[in-house]
Amino acid sequence: MTRVTRLTGARVVLPDGILDRGEVAFADGVITAVGTPPAADAERPGHVPDDAVDLTGHWLVPGFVDMHVHGGSGASYMSGDPEQALRVAAFHRAHGTTTTMASLVTAPHDELMRAVSQLAGLVEDGVLAGLHLEGPYLSRARCGAHDPELLRDPDRAEVDALLKAGRGTVRMLTLAPELDGGVDLVRRLVDAGVLAAVGHTDGTHRETLAALAAGASVATHLFNAMRSVHHREPGPVTALLQDSDVVVELINDGVHLHPGIVNLAFQAAGSSRVAFITDAMSAAGMPDGTYPLGPMTTRVEGGIARLVDGDSIAGSTLTLDRALRTAVRENRLPMTDAVRALSTTPARALGLADRTGSVEVGKRADLVVLDADLRVTGVLWGGSWVGDAPAGGPGQPGA
Repeated sequence: MTRVTRLTGARVVLPDGILDRGEVAFADGVITAVGTPPAADAERPGHVPDDAVDLTGHWLVPGFVDMHVHGGSGASYMSGDPEQALRVAAFHRAHGTTTTMASLVTAPHDELMRAVSQLAGLVEDGVLAGLHLEGPYLSRARCGAHDPELLRDPDRAEVDALLKAGRGTVRMLTLAPELDGGVDLVRRLVDAGVLAAVGHTDGTHRETLAALAAGASVATHLFNAMRSVHHREPGPVTALLQDSDVVVELINDGVHLHPGIVNLAFQAAGSSRVAFITDAMSAAGMPDGTYPLGPMTTRVEGGIARLVDGDSIAGSTLTLDRALRTAVRENRLPMTDAVRALSTTPARALGLADRTGSVEVGKRADLVVLDADLRVTGVLWGGSWVGDAPAGGPGQPGA
C-alpha cells in the first residue's frame, strides 16, 4: 500500500511558468502528479487515503541546489569530520538547500587527502551531492581567502591521488588555467568526468578561451577573485559570459556583487546559465566573531566575513533562501528566473537534472514551501519533511 501526499493551493513554480492554486502529489519520495486539483487519485487500487497539506497563501518551489558551499552552523566541510559535515548539510537544508556540494579550500596535500577520503562516504550515502576542490591550483594574484603559500601549479600525480581518494565523489575542481599545466589539467578532469571550473584566475581572455576549448564548463563565483574586464583585455569574465556551455556562479548576498552586476550577468548569460551559490563558510547562521576557513582565520562583522590578516572577503554567511529574496526584491528578477538559478541550472550543471532541480513528475520530492514574504516555512527532502509540515494560511503570495 502506497500513501500519497498532496500539496494543494500553492503557487507552484514550474520549469515553464507558475501554476496558481496548483497541486503536487508525491509517494515514496517521488513526485507522482503536478497540476490542478485533483492531481492525485486517492481511489486507485493499492493506495490508502491521501495525506493532504493545504498550502494556500504559499509558494511551492523545487529544493535549492548549492554547488559551492564550505560550511555553516559553526561547522566546516574542510574539517573532514563527518559529524561536522552532517551539521553543515542540515543547517542549509533547513533553509531550503536539499542538494549540496561540499567545497574544500586550498590546504596541504595530506589534509586534502584526509578530507576527501572522509567525506566520500557521505556522498555515497546521498547526504552530499559531491565534493568540490577549490584549489590548490589557483593564482596567487587572485588568491582571495586562500593561503598564497599553499598555492601551486597543477601536479598530475597529486590530482590522480585526490580523485582516487574520493572514490568517484570529486565532482568539480576550480583552477586558474593560466598556470603551467592548467589547460592540461582541464583535459584530465574532463576525461575523468569531473567538472573543470575557472576561478581565482588572473588569466587573459585568450587563456580562458583555451580552458573552455579544453572543456571547462563552470565559472567559480564570476567576477570575484578574477581579472576584471578591460576594454582592451576583456579577461576571463567576458569569455565565460559569452560561452553558451558555461554555467556561471554568482554570490547574490548584496556584498560580493552589486545588484547591477547580477542583472548584467543575467542579461549576458540568460537565466538558464546562472547558478546562485552561497560560498558559505562556518560562520553562516552564527553570531559575529572569529572563525576558521581552512588554514586561514576570518573575522565576521555585520555578517560579512573577511580575513583577519588583510581585507579580502572570505566566503559568505549567505543561505540560498536569502539569495532568493535578494534576487526577487533587489534584482527584480521574475520568480521563475530566480528559481531556475537556485535549482534547475545548478542541478543540470552537476548532472542531476534527471532527479532534482524542478517540480516535475518522476523527480525526487525535494520541495520548499515559502510564505508570501519568501521565507521558508517547510522543506521536503526526498519526500520527508525537515521538521514539521507547514500550516496553510489565507491570502495569495506575490513577488
